[in-house]
Amino acid sequence: MTARFYGSIPALVTPFRDGSVDFATFEAFVDWQIAEGSTGLVPCGTTGESATMTIDEHNAVIAACIKAAAGRVPVIAGCGSNDTACAVSHVRHAEKAGADAALVVSPYYNKPNQEGLYRHFKAVAEATSLPIILYNIPGRSIVDIAPATMKRLSEIPNIAGVKDATGVLQRISEQRLSCGTDFIQLSGNDDMTLGVMVSGGHGCISVTANVAPRLCADFQTACREKRWDDALALQDRLYPLHAGLFSDASPGPAKYALSKLGKLHEELRLPMVPAGEAARRIVDAAMAHAGIA
Repeated sequence: MTARFYGSIPALVTPFRDGSVDFATFEAFVDWQIAEGSTGLVPCGTTGESATMTIDEHNAVIAACIKAAAGRVPVIAGCGSNDTACAVSHVRHAEKAGADAALVVSPYYNKPNQEGLYRHFKAVAEATSLPIILYNIPGRSIVDIAPATMKRLSEIPNIAGVKDATGVLQRISEQRLSCGTDFIQLSGNDDMTLGVMVSGGHGCISVTANVAPRLCADFQTACREKRWDDALALQDRLYPLHAGLFSDASPGPAKYALSKLGKLHEELRLPMVPAGEAARRIVDAAMAHAGIA
């Protein structure tokens, strides 16, 4: 399973036009991502503004991504919710639509304890045959999947790995030892991915790959081939962009950058708004530094 989910996997933005999902632009965006070397796709994650989509839109975007990908790369469908029943509904739809895996975030806002987290993910995993990638992001969900809970979850047959956005680099080594080397560990922070890969990680579910998919794919290839000097050079080239895409509330800066590249309209849904002028200047400079302006 590790061989299927690796490398540069963009957490796809969702293009909107006049308040609706722009499916034609989205499908073209998927094609571009694959042509540029992305090794997987995540529709309806945080970067895709899933929190502002209706259930019908959520399902339609996942189905559109699967159709556009056409089996060329795996699709890891965003299926998280703070409501276990809703997350179960999402994974069942994703499986029926033909997704290759599901990304399931820790329940946000409710602040469950560790037993609650375990039972939530167990219930979701038991509702599907899809591989489940846990998404541990305490900065957004408030709760942290503790290493001991991660180990328990890794023993559930179809819980295949984690997108780790804890910002705690040593977690990768700890989880590698407790969950096994086949437990898929994907970075959830672009700026920390070099350290994650050196520590035994398998790839990154990336915001930056939306904007610079070829560079992110080349970086991941260098890491997999243990060409660490090349990976470091690419990290230096990409780092200002990693930072710049979070210089204002995400995905505002990413959509601004993509609008500059002519890939999509900048529209976001409230409460998200376009990046401010200061962030735009930072993104402009970062794109120039990366050589993609």
